[in-house]
Amino acid sequence: MHEYPITKHIVDMAQQRCRKEGASSVKKINLVCGDYSGFVPESIHMYFDIISEGTLCENAQIEIRRVTPKLKCTGCGSLFERAPMSFACPHCGCDGEPTDIGKEFYIESIEVEE
Repeated sequence: MHEYPITKHIVDMAQQRCRKEGASSVKKINLVCGDYSGFVPESIHMYFDIISEGTLCENAQIEIRRVTPKLKCTGCGSLFERAPMSFACPHCGCDGEPTDIGKEFYIESIEVEE
């Protein structure tokens, strides 16, 4: 449910950009969404289709690049994806600690139709 307001904000920002550039419509929005961001990409897609109707974003594509969370090894410093039921580094066996990788949520780019 919390995807509705963030999707509305994305549409508003894209329209602002479109107007600022004097463009006729938004063609594409590229979004980055980490798996630990708290947002569900499928819900954003669904709300985008609804919210964008009758706006400069109508018929625009929204592409969402997902970012998988990574741990950082306390021993060798490698970044790695956690295996199920384990925090062990696949390179050296030491434990990994959480990073901010996978918590991202931002608009990477907005493409407009001139």
